Amino acid sequence: MTEAGVTGLSLAEVARRLGVQPPSLYKYFPSLMSVYDALFLRGQREHLQAVRDAMTPAEPGLDAIRAGLDAGGRWCLEHRALAQLLFWRPVASFEPTPEALAPSNEMIALIRDQLVRAVATGQLGPAADSDEAVALISILTAGTLGQAMANEPQLGWGESRFSALFPTLIGLLPAAYPPVGNIPGEEPTGSSS
Repeated sequence: MTEAGVTGLSLAEVARRLGVQPPSLYKYFPSLMSVYDALFLRGQREHLQAVRDAMTPAEPGLDAIRAGLDAGGRWCLEHRALAQLLFWRPVASFEPTPEALAPSNEMIALIRDQLVRAVATGQLGPAADSDEAVALISILTAGTLGQAMANEPQLGWGESRFSALFPTLIGLLPAAYPPVGNIPGEEPTGSSS
């Protein structure tokens, strides 16, 4: 997939590179879609682990979100073909199985947990504890990666003009979900009435 694009994957080429006859692969993978599914699952697990590993030592909330998404962006640019399969779905007829989607659901829960922590610590307002905030983070991440891959494919994370803007984009979360006390007309946190 790295050489020919995600849609360039074929069982015949996999068999040729393994030095086996194509029918031999069918006992492991009944179809090309099952190969994509296995790759999707592997990629989702690796991406989730990279994000989780980066979040663990970070301060809960926005710092953990920044650290995790930064690691996720790095992983995607280091594994471009898998990232395309995971996040852009270039194979029109491919639909991942529920098992292959499970790590993606874990990722959503991981991000949502850190949003809850950001709200609890006053880093973000209550509206950040929402599916909308998770979707906004997903859009910011996918947009940054898409622009970096399309326009400066030779550059790594943080090196392109697009991925270098990612910290600024994530820094916009408090503007989208202002902490209590930072909303115009609202009393600042810690003041007495």
